Order: sequence, then structure tokens, then C-alpha cells
Amino acid sequence: MPFYEYRCLDCRRKFDLFMSYSDYGSKQVVCKHCQSLNVRRIINKVRFARSDESRMESLADPSNLAGLEDDPKSLGKMMRQMSGEVGEEMGPEFDEVVHRLESGQSPDQIEKELPELGEAGGMGGDMGGMGGMGGMGGMGGMGGLGDDLGDD
Repeated sequence: MPFYEYRCLDCRRKFDLFMSYSDYGSKQVVCKHCQSLNVRRIINKVRFARSDESRMESLADPSNLAGLEDDPKSLGKMMRQMSGEVGEEMGPEFDEVVHRLESGQSPDQIEKELPELGEAGGMGGDMGGMGGMGGMGGMGGMGGLGDDLGDD
């Protein structure tokens, strides 16, 4: 038996109501706070689980990379989405780069202002500046990103 969330249209307060499936729609709902009958059910967002393989396939879609080389904001958005799909904390350096991209700063400007990102221990380690993004040239600014990632 599920909980249903309601909002009273008179006192504007939210409340939960526990009822069986058979009661839903047939039982009169009354506000727990002011006893008004003027209530509306709140439909919450629905989430669905996807497999790791499905998430990675959607990220690998070439249409997601179209135009990234000319649009730092879109590149930042895509990088944030990739980070979320991977489900791992990427660290403060990554967050700083993504924030700057989303603000419209070019990858070249970011590399000039944050040269420490290319150093060992910085974002990307041995992959070169900006985590191997190599000035963001080539494939939507992703040149070199996969160079050191395991095609041994």
C-alpha cells in the first residue's frame, strides 16, 4: 500500500496519505491540517534505472560530439553529463574546468590560466594539459582524450 502526496488548495500545505490501491480514487481525501476537501494530488518525478552499458552507449553517440569544438558551453555541459553518468567524483580541477567552459571560456584560455592542470598529479596526470584534451582540437575538442586509455 503506497503513500500518496497531496497539497491542500485552501491552506496550501502538503501532506501524505497512506491508502490501499482499492481505496485510491474511491476514498474521499481530507486535508490533515485544515480538514478541507479542496485537495490535489502531487505527482512526483519518476526515475528509472539504466544499466552501465546503456549509459555508456548513449554517451558514445557521435551526435553528442557534434559542434563541441566551437562551443565551450556545450562542451562543459557534455563533460558534466559524462561525469554524472560515470558516477565518480572527478575532483576540484575537473569541476573548475567544467565551470569555466560552461561560463563560455575557451579551452585554450583555460589552459593558459591554469597551466598546473597539465602537470603530473593535476587533472589528467600523464595525458597532457586539460587531461589530454590537447587544446581541445580535433574531434569536438576531445583530441587525445582516449590516447592513453587502454587500446594496448
